[in-house]
Amino acid sequence: MQTIYTDVLVVGAGLAGERAAIEAAEAGFSAICLSLVPSRRSHSSAAMGGMQAAMGNCAKGEGDCPDVHFADTVKGSDWGCDQEVARMFADRAPIEMRQLAYWGVPWGRVVPGKGTYYKGGKLYDKEEKEENRGLINSRDFGGTAKWRTCYVSDGTGHSVLYTIDNVCAKLGVEVHDKTESISLIHDGVTCFGAVARCLRTGELRVYLAKATVIATGGFGRIYPGTTNAVICDGGGHITALNTGVVPMGNMEAVQFHPTGIVPTEILVTEGCRGDGGTLLDVNEERFMHVYEPEKQELASRDVVARWMTHHIRQGKGVKSPYGDHLWLDIRHLGEKHITGKLREVYEICTSFLGVDPIHQLIPVRPTHHYSMGGVRTNKDGKAYGLSGLFSVGEASCWDMHGFNRLGGNSLAETVVAGGIVGKKIAEFLQGAEVTFNSSVIDAEVKKQQERIQNVISCKAGTENVFKVRTAMQDALFKGANIFRTKEGLEECVATLQDTLARARKVGLKSNGKGVNPELSAALKIEGQVKMALMLSVGALNRTESRGSHNREDYPARNDRDWLTRTLAYWKNENDDMPTLAYEAATEIFHIPPGDRGYGKSEIIKADTKAEEKG
Repeated sequence: MQTIYTDVLVVGAGLAGERAAIEAAEAGFSAICLSLVPSRRSHSSAAMGGMQAAMGNCAKGEGDCPDVHFADTVKGSDWGCDQEVARMFADRAPIEMRQLAYWGVPWGRVVPGKGTYYKGGKLYDKEEKEENRGLINSRDFGGTAKWRTCYVSDGTGHSVLYTIDNVCAKLGVEVHDKTESISLIHDGVTCFGAVARCLRTGELRVYLAKATVIATGGFGRIYPGTTNAVICDGGGHITALNTGVVPMGNMEAVQFHPTGIVPTEILVTEGCRGDGGTLLDVNEERFMHVYEPEKQELASRDVVARWMTHHIRQGKGVKSPYGDHLWLDIRHLGEKHITGKLREVYEICTSFLGVDPIHQLIPVRPTHHYSMGGVRTNKDGKAYGLSGLFSVGEASCWDMHGFNRLGGNSLAETVVAGGIVGKKIAEFLQGAEVTFNSSVIDAEVKKQQERIQNVISCKAGTENVFKVRTAMQDALFKGANIFRTKEGLEECVATLQDTLARARKVGLKSNGKGVNPELSAALKIEGQVKMALMLSVGALNRTESRGSHNREDYPARNDRDWLTRTLAYWKNENDDMPTLAYEAATEIFHIPPGDRGYGKSEIIKADTKAEEKG
């Protein structure tokens, strides 16, 4: 069996993982990224709208600064974030955007002169200053006080990922694609690397490292409908939770994006609404201004998704063979704007829907999009529970998003957190001395070999992995969706417990050799159901509504009892339920809990004292 040594092993080769690897490589350390797909096909490339950073360059962004961005982020999180982390992020974001420009990202730039923009479907004038000519431009996004979303048309993730990947190649960062990490090597105290499986041959490899980073993105594929790519299946999370000592943070905090297209669930960017697109109902009438007079279509995503769902419940949805939906209208933006600044939206609509958005309405409805929860880390990106283990990006609960993230903040987080955590990894490596215990390594390899053989030979049973996965997805869709109740969540948990028992009896129909998607799915399914249980049990226990977690039976945000972060452990491999613990959402209050300024919600106040930090 091949054993490969590196200073830093990054599991995942998207923006967050590669950005962290760059910092380690620039400090003189070797770095290897493992990826299910070629790095430029990572899900980061699908991000469209842009990255939030308080540049203050454009007319509608004038007066913006990190303080305003920080305040928007805290309000967007519904006071569920770690405010120290949110402050670090807001302060660093403008620097990172300029770094990306230096590396070659072709940002949209300010063009001086009189221009126009749409807001709420109405046309307004704006005047761009001559002195700002050529500076990085910004567009409007939901939940923000200023225009601060830096963009490259509507292909921002694509452009930034290609640029970052070029920097990695220049610095000698290796990317081992078609390779999947299936377990972490650890002794309960220290992480030594991972056991990985080659997706071409099925052979196992051992990767040993002083520092291991989980950067595998989200786990949206545990839901039946999601904007996430098929590779966003929680593989990195599963390896962490299977250690028994690394907790997942805020797994119940799941974001549903307002504009997934029907029926494919592919995302059309928030940039459509930021640029002036409107939401229409079955009568082709706007409705968001009724629910949110100030922010309208650009309230935060959790708020817009709830009002859209509410409006459909009121009988105002458009009937279709694929369920009720609403309309997104960008026709008034014109052909030049749509085929220029929204070109990917145009291509998605024409290619996957047969809809021409220049002249036709786009069918949309809320769909699963993002996971605020993940591998719990401290502000330096160090995972709880194991020395030498880090996490970054959507895979982590760093935690700057709390219970709802603002659009544009997560794509910015990939490079901002990647840079911050990457520097901390380099500092960790400066003094790291690791002794690799061969017996620990051999035991983990043997365990994984036996696990694979047991699945192939159907030793535990012959349950069909795809039917088990469908049962898990259906349970979450019914019980842990945009609106949640005690009864629905109890039914969800009970169903998932039965599903977990089935997941432990999965066997293959195929021979398991070579390129085998069935085996890959079978090796993950138990861990995926465990994550679904962490999510649903956390949601059942959290008797309040905060951000994207909306309990219809507990509609108030309860700062008195629930200004906390959920920690979910799976302490013993054969347990039937996760163990939950709680910690303070933030140790430092730069901004005390208050009203968000959008979204109608009662607030049960806590006795908190704001500690002002410069």
